[in-house]
Order: sequence, then structure tokens, then C-alpha cells
Amino acid sequence: MEKTIFPIAIIGGGAAGVMAVNRALLNNDQCVFFSGNNNNKRKSRGFWVKKVENIPAHVHYKKGISDPNDEMLQWLKTSVFSQNLFHHKKSIIQIQKSREFHCFELIDEDQHSYLAQYVVLCTGIMDVQPQIDGSIKHVLPYANKQQIDYCIRCDGHHVFGKTTGVIGHSSSAAWVAIMLYERYRPESLYLFTHGEKSTFGQEEENLLAKYGIIMETQPIAKILEDSKGNLQAFALKDLKTVGLDICFVSLGVIVYNQLALQLSAKVDERGFVITDEFGQSSVEGLYIAGDLRAGKKKQIYTAWDTAVDALDQINAKIRKEKGQNNHYERQKRF
Repeated sequence: MEKTIFPIAIIGGGAAGVMAVNRALLNNDQCVFFSGNNNNKRKSRGFWVKKVENIPAHVHYKKGISDPNDEMLQWLKTSVFSQNLFHHKKSIIQIQKSREFHCFELIDEDQHSYLAQYVVLCTGIMDVQPQIDGSIKHVLPYANKQQIDYCIRCDGHHVFGKTTGVIGHSSSAAWVAIMLYERYRPESLYLFTHGEKSTFGQEEENLLAKYGIIMETQPIAKILEDSKGNLQAFALKDLKTVGLDICFVSLGVIVYNQLALQLSAKVDERGFVITDEFGQSSVEGLYIAGDLRAGKKKQIYTAWDTAVDALDQINAKIRKEKGQNNHYERQKRF
């Protein structure tokens, strides 16, 4: 039985994935788009932190990532290019090279198979969350109020004039606290190692002491809030209470690179997929866009930029292949 081979498959429904779909369609390329099932969406940054400020004019959105994505997809589905889009709200769980069809074979959670000449992975990352009272869920209400934040580039300015905390025990966490102090001079600044042994270097230790950043080594036992549900304090295991207005989490990230690893794509020491300047990985035809790509800022505008780079490069290859095929067909006539 003859199977359809899509020119492009796009996996991941975040900022990079939706922009990749946008660019593919506006380049007049056909694509199949897997935006993920509900379980996958719960593991995304966009689900965990709905309010974002790293794109100008996005502050009015209640859901700063998903709302613009939905608007873009609705616009595309009413455009003259809508016939080029095949959208599945499913997740791809396996990817391999098809020897029979000389392309990629993608398998979804229902074991349905799809074929594609080029694949763009936009599966992204997720921030590691602190376990408080045995669960990460206690953090969520404050994350969605921007009272517990993750990116100082996006949200560091919120600490101005406020009592501020950072959760983390690595050198990266120490530098987050140091940078917040140097940029904004918050009212008071605490670094919570949350019961973990710190791994700060001597330079970080010296700067933490110089800036008067207060180290709290006891585990956080409970998050306290005021009558309006706003972050008020951390209650520590030793019963000490530390008042806070805002806190940053710096515990690292989970990199969703499983599909890339199935194809033996090269990754860096943190698990991000290494690519060329256009986003092609070490596997020919496999492109990476958004947070999954090594060496790029983890920002919405960067995700858009990497998606456009990848899809424009794929379009150039498709046009070249079509031109060669047309030339071959013309030769056969004589």
C-alpha cells in the first residue's frame, strides 16, 4: 500500500513549534504538526508558567505562551495555505529512519505511523521544581502570579525594591543571586539551598559574603501566603520563617531530547542538541528549534528565530529537490 510522505513533520506545540508551522505554511510547504497530548502539555514551561514578559506587548495575555500560539494557529487555519496543514493533537513517542521509504518514520502514542522527509523537533525543556512537603505542586500558584520566577533575563526586574529569595545550591544559583544584587539591589536577598549541600566556588562564596546575601541551608517546609493568596514567607524545617516578596528557582532544567537521542543526534554536556547555524542536527534532515537547541537563549523570540531559520533552510532544500526532479523529467522526454 502506498504511504504518504510529508515534506515536513513538526513535533512540539510551544512557541518554536507553532512558529515553525507558521513559516512552513507561509513558505507554501506542506507539513504535519504534532502539538502534543494533554499529558505532554502539562510537562511544558508554557503550562507551568502561563505569564511571561520576555516579548514586548505580550504582557496583556493571560497565558503569555499559549494564547499567542492559539491565535496564530487559528489565523493559519483560515488562510489560503490551510490545506497544507495536517494538525494532530498527539505526541510522537518514537522516531527512526525508514529504510524502505528513505525518510523518517514517526510513531504516535496510538502506534499510528507517519512518514516525513524532514523533521523539526521543538520539544523544549522544563525547569526542575523544588519539592516542598513532598510535592512540586505547592510552587505552581505563585509561579503563575510571577511571585516565583525562573528566568532573570525575563523577570529579574520584578525584584526591584523587594525582599527576594533564590532556591538552589549550585554555582548557577549563586550567580543568579549575585546578578540580582548587582543589577537591582533588592531590599534583602536570601539564597535557600533547601537542605542540599552547596557547590559554590570560591569566587561565588566571596561575592555572596561581600553583598550580604543571606544563606539559608534548612529545607523549606511550607510556603506561607497572605489573605489575598500572595507569597508571604518560607517556613523552614527548623521553624524559622523568612519573609519574602518574590523568589527565583535555579535548580536546573529537564531537557526533552529523547526523540533526538533515538536517532543518535549529538548533544552537549547538558543534553541540548548540537546543530549547525540553520538548526540541522548531526542527523541529516533532523532540525532543532527553540529551547532544545544548544547554544541559544531560552526565550520566545529566540525560539521564533530558530524556527524561521530551520524552515527557510528546509524550504530551500525542497525547492532545490523539486528543481532537480523537474530537470530530470524534462531530460526523460528527449
